[in-house]
Amino acid sequence: MNALPHYDPDDPYPESDGQPMAENTEQYEWLVKIKENLEILFAQDPNVFIAGDLFWYPVPDRRISGPVAPDVMVAIGRPKGRRGSYKQWEEGGIAPQVVFEILSPANSAMEMADKLAFYDTFGVEEYYVYDPSPNTLDIWLRQDGQLRRMSHLRGWTSPRLGIRFALTGETLEIFDPQGQPFLSSVELARRARQAASLAEQATARADEADARAEEASARAAQESIRAEQATARAEQERDRAERLAERLRALGIEP
Repeated sequence: MNALPHYDPDDPYPESDGQPMAENTEQYEWLVKIKENLEILFAQDPNVFIAGDLFWYPVPDRRISGPVAPDVMVAIGRPKGRRGSYKQWEEGGIAPQVVFEILSPANSAMEMADKLAFYDTFGVEEYYVYDPSPNTLDIWLRQDGQLRRMSHLRGWTSPRLGIRFALTGETLEIFDPQGQPFLSSVELARRARQAASLAEQATARADEADARAEEASARAAQESIRAEQATARAEQERDRAERLAERLRALGIEP
């Protein structure tokens, strides 16, 4: 979505401009990949809000600025939860610190210049623009109060998120702080199925080991019982032998 071209006093903060989330399948896939992998990365932190294609209103006065809907935005220090839009004045004045844009052929140079100016004006700290078609990544980092373009020939690690970016000859690769790659929904589902299958196999092996251990324990118990029975029989034989020896001595016969 782009900034709203008109202002309706009866609906000053609309939640949609009626435009599609993405212009093509590749743009949509990248948007979802980045957004969902960030959700996974910060799943355990209740104060990291992540959104895709959500209107961000920086100020309540629409005469000063309208909204922009970044493809993906991250607001650190804001609670998770549903929002129809991100009204900064209702979010403790916290601007999204990290913003991603995925380019499509429909994005004009003027539109992207306007977005850069918006993000620069309203406090974004890190701004990433990826164009899948020529496979280019542009990075801006806030330094001395303004967004400055960064060089990343040898890769780049986000100061805020800890994720690492690397351009290969064919595509952009993104890795979490533990070095695990960002994966598509299909790849994540495949990995989940593989992990579930491995867990089932491990459980089956553990069950088999438990069964073998129980069998061994049962055999050991049986052996112990047989050993006790043999000891009892031996003691009985000794008792009989001693009684027989006593009777023979009573008859004057030394056994």
